[in-house]
Amino acid sequence: MFLTLEGIEGSGKSLQIRRIEAYLKDKGMHCLATREPGGTEFGRALRRVLLHKGSASREPLSELLLYLADRYQHLKEVILPALEQGITVLSDRYHDATRAYQGGARGIAETAIETLALSLDLLEPDGTILLDLEPELGLARARDRNQLQGSSLEEGRFEAEELSFHKAVREAYLRLAGRWPERIRIVQACGTPDEVFSRITPHLEEWITTVLGKGL
Repeated sequence: MFLTLEGIEGSGKSLQIRRIEAYLKDKGMHCLATREPGGTEFGRALRRVLLHKGSASREPLSELLLYLADRYQHLKEVILPALEQGITVLSDRYHDATRAYQGGARGIAETAIETLALSLDLLEPDGTILLDLEPELGLARARDRNQLQGSSLEEGRFEAEELSFHKAVREAYLRLAGRWPERIRIVQACGTPDEVFSRITPHLEEWITTVLGKGL
C-alpha cells in the first residue's frame, strides 16, 4: 500500500507521518516512511538546491524538472522496491505537491505537468491525507519550526514566499481533493497533534480494509 501526506507549509505532515508509521507498525504492518524531496542520496542533494533560502533563482519549469528528477529516483530506488516486498510506503509529499506548488502557485500548465508525469510512469498513491489549514497559521508554524531547528536558511525557501503564493497552493490542493475525493481525504490540521491524528485514523482503517483486504 502506498500512502502520501500533503499540505501547505506548516501543516504538520512530518509529525503525523511518524504517528501513522507507529500506528501501522502496532497493527503488525511493515512500513517505510520517506519524503520528497530527499528520499534518496541523489534527492538529498537536490533538496539542498530546491529548499535553501539562498539558492539561485530559477525558472518555474526548471524547478519542476528538478522535483520530477527527485521523484523518479525516489520511485525507482525506494518506493517500488519496498512495495514489491510488501512494505507499506508512507511519503511526506509526492506528485500532488507538484500539482499544487508548481501548477497552482507557479502557474505551470496542468497539461505540461501531467505529460511529464505520464512519460515517467509515476505511480498513483492508494490514498492521500491532505492536511488543511489557513496559510497564515501554517506559515507561522513553519517559520517557528525552522527557527527552533536552526534551518531557516537551509529549508526556508518556500516559507519566504508571499502569503498569496501559499493561498494559491492551498486552493490548488483543495481542487485536487475535489477532483479525486476517493483518494484524497481532507483532514483539518488545526488543533493538537492528537486531535489531528484522531481525524486521520478512520481513513487509515478504511484503506487497510479496501486496499489490503484486512480488518483492524
